[in-house]
Amino acid sequence: MSSARTVCLIGAPTDIGASVRGAGMGPDALRVAGLAEALRAHRLEVVDRGNLSGPPNPWQPAQGGARHLDEVVAWNWSVYGAVEQALASGQVPLLMGGDHSLAIGSISAVARHCRAHGRQLRVVWLDAHTDVNTEAISPSGNLHGMPVACLLGHGPAPLVGWSGEPAALAPGQLDFIGIRSVDADEKEAIRQLGLQVFDMRHLDEHGMRTTMAEVLADVHEDTHLHVSFDLDCLDPMEAPGVGTGVRGGPTYREMQLCMEMIADTGRLGSLDVVEINPALDVRNRTAELAVEFVRSLFGASTLVR
Repeated sequence: MSSARTVCLIGAPTDIGASVRGAGMGPDALRVAGLAEALRAHRLEVVDRGNLSGPPNPWQPAQGGARHLDEVVAWNWSVYGAVEQALASGQVPLLMGGDHSLAIGSISAVARHCRAHGRQLRVVWLDAHTDVNTEAISPSGNLHGMPVACLLGHGPAPLVGWSGEPAALAPGQLDFIGIRSVDADEKEAIRQLGLQVFDMRHLDEHGMRTTMAEVLADVHEDTHLHVSFDLDCLDPMEAPGVGTGVRGGPTYREMQLCMEMIADTGRLGSLDVVEINPALDVRNRTAELAVEFVRSLFGASTLVR
């Protein structure tokens, strides 16, 4: 990764799509954990454009199968515009969430940019959950469980089609890593869509190295890699500050290897870091872990390789 590259930090302080309150404090937790300083130490330029604004969380029940749909739409349009502007300026947008519903705006903007510039978009989705629910099958209506469905063109209509195409992503552009919690109807949706899911059984049987070699096998010089990193991908023993923790996730070292192998491609072009919930954390441990992993994504390593 060239030292001339500029990373644009974009804060989206909202828990509008989440099941519990607190993820809105995630952007400032990352700042307190030294994210900008860590990237600058790696000889990257960093621009922090501050926090975006959007509607407050009304904390209302779901309507029509989706909670806070209008508010989620508003926040995602703010994210979309900020990511679009960063990409147009030749910067690497780093979205600091906030909950994972914000990936709709982030990845939609990246998808439009890639199509306009003839780049092949690949998304690596690091998460305990697949987020393929829709308003028709979601048990809760929480929109942080639906961003993948929206990006594939199957979510609530106001959140679909933002990239200029019916779907921002095709199933083959998306790889899930670390999955271990999937709702019953989601399993059937995954099967019907033909999604590539490397769940924890796959990681247990084949290891992170083999898994990532498979994920990255067809990445080439015209690939734009987007990493959407939900901190609940990690085991909650490592990262307690998340709203929907599920035990049995990748270890610290496995996740570091994952990040380092992505960095080795030299194709990282954009990033979401979401679902850090300081209200549930221990001395900002989860945000500090996130900073370590982001450093590795941008090429930090023990030795020169």
